[in-house]
Amino acid sequence: MSREYPQRPILAVGAVVMRGEEVLLVKRGREPSAGIWSIPGGVVRLGEPLEEAVRREVMEETGIRVRPVCPLKTVERILPDGGRIKFHYIIVDYACLVESGAIEAGSDAAQAVWAHWNDLDRFHLSQETLDVLALGREVLLRGRNP
Repeated sequence: MSREYPQRPILAVGAVVMRGEEVLLVKRGREPSAGIWSIPGGVVRLGEPLEEAVRREVMEETGIRVRPVCPLKTVERILPDGGRIKFHYIIVDYACLVESGAIEAGSDAAQAVWAHWNDLDRFHLSQETLDVLALGREVLLRGRNP
């Protein structure tokens, strides 16, 4: 099934990954949202459990191995194009702990960085992304379940 003008919504995952007071961000290399900073993530493959998809996507986009802790939030990204739907994703965002790896952009990411929490405004993140980052930070730093 094509990701552009799909016949039904596409399931995807995202990852809030923190290292101390830094969060892992990627600059999207492809549509939708090419050139926009966000959290790492991508489409779930047929037969792939969600947590495996999270681990794979973060590794492919950033070179970082993670351990998913818990789901944080489910969001929808629907991008209309006139009377049609160009993109429709249902995204399950996870809180994740770093296991290992050195950061290196790959796959769908044009760039990957560790960004300090106090510097997030320079990345022009959407409010939706800031909200999930705040929830992930609370879960990962304080051990609270969403």
